[in-house]
Amino acid sequence: MRRILELGGIFSAIVLIAFGIGAIATGMNGRSTVKDNLQQEQITGTPDMTPAGNKKTAAAAGLDSSIALPTCTVANKTVNDGASARCFASYMRIHALEATGGKTYSQLPRFATTDGKGTNNEAAALKKGGQPVDNPIRNLWITETGLSTALNVSYMAERISLFGIVTGVAMLLAGIGLGILSLFVFGALKMPRRREGEAPAVKPIPVA
Repeated sequence: MRRILELGGIFSAIVLIAFGIGAIATGMNGRSTVKDNLQQEQITGTPDMTPAGNKKTAAAAGLDSSIALPTCTVANKTVNDGASARCFASYMRIHALEATGGKTYSQLPRFATTDGKGTNNEAAALKKGGQPVDNPIRNLWITETGLSTALNVSYMAERISLFGIVTGVAMLLAGIGLGILSLFVFGALKMPRRREGEAPAVKPIPVA
């Protein structure tokens, strides 16, 4: 029975160590992929992407004070990791709100008008080829949402990769600990026990 426990512990330790190494390798590869893909896009923050600079532009655009402004800084910095990608995406949303006058996609009129205010009335919309023209500001919001979502996904992917690395380290340590436990604890049980009340053997002292 002790032999079965020992072998079972060793086998479990090997499995934990293997999965731990795999999780660490996968996590590191995921982080590397995120960084490489972001660097390929060559994204650099605009000079106003600081809390102070953004506060000024938001006030100039007449945005409501209840709108939460970003607290991070990515001005003139290259977006090359998840944190900077998320920061850049938060400033993109404020820029879109500045362009729309503080309105979100659902609040914007569907069609363009000659006065630039837009309308949901197809009959009053600006026509081109007999068809109503879509509101360009609304399309701008769609573009912003798509780009910021991609950047936020990069942040999420990097966080998941980091979690995988931490989990892999935990599994690796658990596997090593279980292996040591199996070898030394269960292995020690195989040593012959001294009978209760039996005195330990005393080696004779050689007489010169």
